[in-house]
Amino acid sequence: MARSKGKVIAENAYKIKSSKIAGRGGFATRAIKKGERLMEYLGERVSHAVADSRYDDAKHALHHTFLFAVNRSVVIDAAVHGNDARFLNHSCAPNCEALIEKSRVFIEAIRDIVKGEELLYDYAYTRDGSETDEEEFQLYACRCGAKSCRGTILAPLSKAELKKRAAAAKKRHHPRHTVARTGHAG
Repeated sequence: MARSKGKVIAENAYKIKSSKIAGRGGFATRAIKKGERLMEYLGERVSHAVADSRYDDAKHALHHTFLFAVNRSVVIDAAVHGNDARFLNHSCAPNCEALIEKSRVFIEAIRDIVKGEELLYDYAYTRDGSETDEEEFQLYACRCGAKSCRGTILAPLSKAELKKRAAAAKKRHHPRHTVARTGHAG
């Protein structure tokens, strides 16, 4: 058993198979307890510039990479020397989380998980503020199906950003169009 910061990485806790969410996913092969460390996210460690040069979102209909940003200077590219952690899918209602400890990334259960359940964590991709609605809901679309799904694998917007977007949307809409959409003025 591999150890990390006193925690044992669980053995025989999951298997990779086809997922209804996207491609392949990790599925519990036994009951998993909250707090169990399931795996380490492995791959080639590269700079953000190298990662950006390898994967051009503009060339793809959907965002698809096996990148994990560890800090301001290091990204793990699991497409190169990666392991099963790269197959875990995103959910807006996750049962796992990614923890960064001393520049290493571990996947850990945040609640009890039943045998057969898909292992999921919130990717919460960092926003740079330049994302368009089209990019947010098409390129970075979420397919988790959770009741709390926010529609995107990007990090949730802050309250300030939500207010800013609402104000901008209000300015864009001419009152005449409001009548056409809602059937009443105001």
